[in-house]
Amino acid sequence: MAALRKYFYAVLGAILLLTFACKEQNKPLEQSLEPTDSVVHHATGFNVVHYPNYTELEVISPWPGAEKKYRYALVPKEKLASITLPSDRFDAIVGTPVEKLVVTSTTHIAPIETLGELDAIVGFPHTDYISSPNARKRIADGHIKNLGMNELLNTEMVLLLNPEMVVGFSISEDNSAYDMIQRAGMPVVYNGDWAEQTPLGKAEWIKFFAPFFQKEQMADSIFNNIEDSYNQAKALALKAKAKPTVLTGGLYKDVWYVAGGNSWMAQFLKDANADYLWGDTSATGSIGLGLESVLDKAQHADYWFNPSSQTSYDELAEVNAHHTQFDAFTTKKIYSNAIDKGETGGIIFYEMAPQRPDLVLQDFIAILHPELLPNHSLHFIKPLN
Repeated sequence: MAALRKYFYAVLGAILLLTFACKEQNKPLEQSLEPTDSVVHHATGFNVVHYPNYTELEVISPWPGAEKKYRYALVPKEKLASITLPSDRFDAIVGTPVEKLVVTSTTHIAPIETLGELDAIVGFPHTDYISSPNARKRIADGHIKNLGMNELLNTEMVLLLNPEMVVGFSISEDNSAYDMIQRAGMPVVYNGDWAEQTPLGKAEWIKFFAPFFQKEQMADSIFNNIEDSYNQAKALALKAKAKPTVLTGGLYKDVWYVAGGNSWMAQFLKDANADYLWGDTSATGSIGLGLESVLDKAQHADYWFNPSSQTSYDELAEVNAHHTQFDAFTTKKIYSNAIDKGETGGIIFYEMAPQRPDLVLQDFIAILHPELLPNHSLHFIKPLN
């Protein structure tokens, strides 16, 4: 009898131990494991928190004015079957490393290519916008498929490609194409890098992409180098003896759009130690003005940057004769970010400059304070023809 009792208690103990272990295994991870600190310091639109068994990616601002925050759990593929995550917390769960994905903005190309993962991209809406030579070769070879336009994304083609995720660009939560993709069980992860307002903030979105490929340390190293380079250029600009006045933008259908004082472009000009004439405004986007008010304030500006889509002085004069009244036109001190284009017409600046703000800042410093960077070759900001 004593032996039977011992056997009974041994079996009961084993059952209790197994039950406890199963409960622990299925316990929501964030309740039992402490996270590390966030790795994001400049960007305001997303956050990354690492847990021992998964990574939580939170997109705070997928577009300006967004009311909802999106949370994604990134789980190593070998752990997907063995852990349980609360379904009501995450908008999608993605296995990593991702090997096939669709991206929807040219600003997604450069950070993914910098991380060495360009081969993972299998689709893009309107591939003519892509300028990266390596990406263009993959398009020509049929490895990156054209999926229509972003707001008219060909969902049937996306589903046929069967990517592991879609990185979504959107200006609002109303996007029927993404809704359809999600209903088919495919994760859509929103990216709001375009809405970021500071140069280093935009560049830091490389840390948004890195966890999908398990390349966080690589992204940290890349960004730290960019940050150091940017700050060194910013410090150099403070040594300038003069602070030239600057005008931005140009006419579009009788409205002149200048960069707002809290915009990405205005921050570059501030860090380049320029006197941007609309730098005291609070707008984060463009400000629409009449030609007369722009002439009144900026006719004698020393420099003029980004005059709409015109890339030559002849074009500028032909579009509107009033352009010739600006001092910067007479002195040939007009520069544009639209000079260099990819082989299918995509503007290189919009695709690659967000990833390399240090080079953009160096361009501005070389133009505005040529004595500080006398041997600099311009990367993105070029003189009008």
